[in-house]
Amino acid sequence: MKYDQQSFYRKALWAAGMALWLCLPLLAQNDGMTAEQVVSLKSVRQAAIDPAGQHIAYVLSVPREAEDAPGRSYAELWVRPFAGGDAVQYSSQPYSATSVSWSPDGKFLYFLSKRAEHHPQTQVYRIPVNGGMAEAVTGHPQAVSQYSLSPDGRWVAFVSKDPLSKEEAADEKAGKDWIIPDSNFKYSRLYLHDNQSGESRQLVKDDLSVLDIYWSPDSRSLVIRATETPLTDDDYMYSKFYTVSADQGSVKPLCQTEGKLGDLAFSPDGKQIAFLGAVDISDPLAQSLFVVPAEGGAPKNLSGDFEGSGVSLDWLDAKTILLLSSEGTVRTLRSVDAASGKMKLLVKGAPNLQSFSLHPQKKIFAAVADAPAHPNEVYSGTLKDGKLQRLTDHNPQLAEVQLARQEVIEWQGADGWRIEGVLTYPLNYREGQRYPLALQIHGGPEGVSLNGWTTRPTYPVQVLAANGYLVLEPNYRGSGGRGVAFSKADHDDLGGKEFEDVLAGVDALVERGLADNEQVCTGGWSYGGYFSAWAATRHSQRFKAAMVAAGLTNWMSFTGTTDIPHEMSLVHWNSYWYQQRDLHWER
Repeated sequence: MKYDQQSFYRKALWAAGMALWLCLPLLAQNDGMTAEQVVSLKSVRQAAIDPAGQHIAYVLSVPREAEDAPGRSYAELWVRPFAGGDAVQYSSQPYSATSVSWSPDGKFLYFLSKRAEHHPQTQVYRIPVNGGMAEAVTGHPQAVSQYSLSPDGRWVAFVSKDPLSKEEAADEKAGKDWIIPDSNFKYSRLYLHDNQSGESRQLVKDDLSVLDIYWSPDSRSLVIRATETPLTDDDYMYSKFYTVSADQGSVKPLCQTEGKLGDLAFSPDGKQIAFLGAVDISDPLAQSLFVVPAEGGAPKNLSGDFEGSGVSLDWLDAKTILLLSSEGTVRTLRSVDAASGKMKLLVKGAPNLQSFSLHPQKKIFAAVADAPAHPNEVYSGTLKDGKLQRLTDHNPQLAEVQLARQEVIEWQGADGWRIEGVLTYPLNYREGQRYPLALQIHGGPEGVSLNGWTTRPTYPVQVLAANGYLVLEPNYRGSGGRGVAFSKADHDDLGGKEFEDVLAGVDALVERGLADNEQVCTGGWSYGGYFSAWAATRHSQRFKAAMVAAGLTNWMSFTGTTDIPHEMSLVHWNSYWYQQRDLHWER
């Protein structure tokens, strides 16, 4: 289950939850991380290596100050030498710059930005690397949501929604901005901008809502991920890959797929395509690696029984794919033979890679990564030895903050299954002393808790540890990071054995003399919120307090009102609520 809100709304709910957490007895001085420090942390969103392999452009997320107008965090654009050295800032507040990419000649940085002096809506911009002002590339009437620069640098493919009708615009201006589901669809259309002529045109005329864009190496065609309607449920469950000719805009399906789809990349010679996808309609993640001929055909699953969940990919050469995955509580980077599926481990956290940008000729990459001691920063890496070098430190204040120790633990869950979790000790932990236990339950349920930077406004792990809590983030059955079978193991049994896995984790910490069985609380967002509501009612004798954030408490009413009824039903329950009414009512 997924959920999104404006940052200020999330913080308000989180503050209320924190009041609940902190009303319990505290056993340590608050000399560690504070809530104020958490919401002020900066974090790197994206990093892109230049065509020469000498510089890294990256986007830095900077939280707004209390006196700023409500809105999302600012996004600053920076460039830093790959080998290390001083960084240069290319955009600053009040402007934001996202989705950065390099021109093929390395002379320009492209990005998305909203700058009122040029255009009232978000557009594609570019700025000369060697100095100069940012200039608008597109001037589309509506906002541009994403773009992709062709490998030859001539074309900018971009996506923008259909405009409002005159009547709809008048209603919106009058405050009548309500949304009626399943009606008045606004498709996200694919457009093509010519950098030579400055002209833009709609490329795909079909009623397809475009979600992602991928250029072929020769710049003659694209692959898009698209849906037949712009419904959120279709995005999750029913998107397909289509091949689009760059000259005529003709569209044809790439291959047969079922279920969720993820990242995609062409091989350097343009003959093959690798993508991440689900194995069937009930797979909760686009986590398996497939290859298919670029002209279309039957996809081949290279993942087999791989006990990990693919996150992103790229091609190293025409025969080798690089696969970034979650494996247990860490991230890994592996090379995969495109013919046999044979894998080789190249990098294993920590730090945990969140994304990577490859320079295949030099076999080096830029990466965004976190670690138990810091949020996302920029790293450089080499494939030869798998070594990573940290290049940025955007939160130097953390050097003055005492952080609690964390580690990965294992215990036996229901039916003797091996279950993992990330355990954070109270800041001033003393061996032999028992502490209040706070569970921090991830959402999904196909989410995963990694042994990296675990603290954020919605999951204030280090704040809890600073206030004397033992904190457990369990990866119960149904979580990602352990392969398809494990992520499906809770299907048709939500709140069942997966919950027993968590209770077994509590028991294990009590048996080890770490947790006080009389002081256990729980909290989480989305599916973690459901988990906590379930704990506070069905298992109220085990939990003294629960924080339910963006959670659900009634499967029947939720299925009838959510914007993802098919995802919740076909993926997590393997059926619709009316086919198992008693079980849905019980849970």
